[in-house]
Amino acid sequence: MGRKWNLDQTSAPLFEAIRRHIESGVVPFHVPGHKGGRGIIEEFKEYVGEQVFRMDLNGMDDLDNICNPLGAIKESEDLMAELFGAGDSFFLVNGTSQGVQAMILYACRPGEKIIVPRNVHKSVIGGLILSGAIPIYIQPEFHARLGIALGVEPQSLRACINRHPDARAVFINNPTYYGVASDIKAIIGIAHENDMLVLADEAHGAHLPFHPDLPPSAISQGGDLSAISLHKTGGSMTQSSVLLSNNKNINPAAMKTVINLMQTTSASYILMASLDLARKHLALRGDHMMERAVSLAKYARQGVNKIDGLYAFGTELVGHPGIFGFDETKLCINVRELGMSGYEMESFMRKQNKIQMEMSDFHNTLAVISLGDDRESVDRLIDGLGDIARNRKGGGFDAPMVIPPALEMVVSPREAFYLQKKTVPLESSAGEVSGEMVMAYPPGIPALSLGELITKDIIEYIKMMKKSKYQLQGGEDPFINNINVLSRERV
Repeated sequence: MGRKWNLDQTSAPLFEAIRRHIESGVVPFHVPGHKGGRGIIEEFKEYVGEQVFRMDLNGMDDLDNICNPLGAIKESEDLMAELFGAGDSFFLVNGTSQGVQAMILYACRPGEKIIVPRNVHKSVIGGLILSGAIPIYIQPEFHARLGIALGVEPQSLRACINRHPDARAVFINNPTYYGVASDIKAIIGIAHENDMLVLADEAHGAHLPFHPDLPPSAISQGGDLSAISLHKTGGSMTQSSVLLSNNKNINPAAMKTVINLMQTTSASYILMASLDLARKHLALRGDHMMERAVSLAKYARQGVNKIDGLYAFGTELVGHPGIFGFDETKLCINVRELGMSGYEMESFMRKQNKIQMEMSDFHNTLAVISLGDDRESVDRLIDGLGDIARNRKGGGFDAPMVIPPALEMVVSPREAFYLQKKTVPLESSAGEVSGEMVMAYPPGIPALSLGELITKDIIEYIKMMKKSKYQLQGGEDPFINNINVLSRERV
């Protein structure tokens, strides 16, 4: 990155403490009960190796404790904060969902308003239920040809704040799952002018600070809190994430207290060690690795766009309403001209080419180009897409290019969560108030959320998702033939 560090970024305090502990020969009479792997199923140990079980430790003096870090964990968190230009960082072992919910709990008391885009992750709805905050939904821009939600325009936010000047915070995706970035600097400026905190879901943006062609991170532009999935694009293990705070408007001690409300007291040292080493790797080689990843993404985009019927969109869209910047490592491929759904393309890629895409929707399929990719893996991706496109016979998926319907929130998500419910057929649920969420996962954006008025349009939209064989989640009925609604009149 060409930066000079105040701290020793070549060190890995937590990983080194774990290694010293293992090498000291301490006899464990503490949990976990497998005691360094001696009590584990042999088949498992033979497959993954013994060392991972020796690293599966619990909080003790020489290893620190995640609930009140004062030693090796604290040193590692301080190094992480410096890497990302934050005042403080907090290790998370329950993914960025934990960070998202902690940010909302910190920012809002029950009944206070928070401005959120409608295309937020389901973890935000969980945060609203836990905090009792009232969401003020702001509609993101939409790209008709691609059929995807984009970012939020600053003027839309300003208009929303004018209608709700008492909102406590603004929540923003940076970037979206598709790689689209809003004008985060302008959004932060508008929010701060109105004494509102800015909370950023950067689950898909941990890599942003490591290449000049990528959109800026929220913390670098003055955002107050950011939750990043280091495991998605930064090289740590799945479920390991970080909450960043700039500390200008945030009390880190109070933030730690909020995190501890949902933080396990038995945090995985394997996950935390992976955070420690991923940070070291990014500090020493992040710029080089991201240069390679961005170059590979550009190469992949060029290759895909030579294939008839496919369109891998990118930075040429910058300037369209809702697209201030674009993360090129998100290789999103529009398959509309092939007459198939993105879900079908994902299925064909897996079954015919043994390639697993990240996620799909009505008209797109997404591949993530990351630190672990190389020319060989990218060539295989391009070849697989080309093979399917060339053998496509036409016909197939013909869903109209629709914008997900805007819905009216009748009661707050928290109130809807606790009210008594009844189950009705989806087909006849129009006019009812939803008592659960319905979403495709990934991306995990609710098409229908708790407390929203069910309309005929949203029923048709959900039926289209079912027709295209989305992996639907959120409802008690796994097939979403029935839906839970509030059992007493609220409209």
